[in-house]
Amino acid sequence: MAGKLDGVDWKILRELMADGRITNVTLAQRAGITPPPCLRRVRALEEGGFIRGYHAEVDEAMLGYNLIVFVMVTLHSQSETDLRAFENLVLTWPAVRECYMMSGDFDYHLKCVATDMPAFQDFLLREVTPAPNVASVKTFVTIRQSKSEAGVPVNL
Repeated sequence: MAGKLDGVDWKILRELMADGRITNVTLAQRAGITPPPCLRRVRALEEGGFIRGYHAEVDEAMLGYNLIVFVMVTLHSQSETDLRAFENLVLTWPAVRECYMMSGDFDYHLKCVATDMPAFQDFLLREVTPAPNVASVKTFVTIRQSKSEAGVPVNL
């Protein structure tokens, strides 16, 4: 379906990325179609994997998570087995909100949240640093966020 997305599909995706709770009627109006085909298109986008799910965007600080830290992890071994083992371990760490395998000077880039520096330090020293196959860890504490946009750019 990737090559089959037309302008209407892209309009639907743009609107849903901006507001996942938009009504089908409003979505159809903004996409320039009637509600029944709009609903069919949304379902097709979901079934095709273009829409993976819906969630609430929360304010971390209001929920007590005042610290966002990026952690760069280098492993001793980059065999597929060792990479998968590390990724599976990361899946068990609630503080890690995003994890990317990287090319370059380090193997993984983790986005972590914590209530404060002592909580993050505890997580780092108890979980990340002693994890099997971890060779080095570098941390970068954020000062402030200047942009946060979900999804991908849609230029129509």
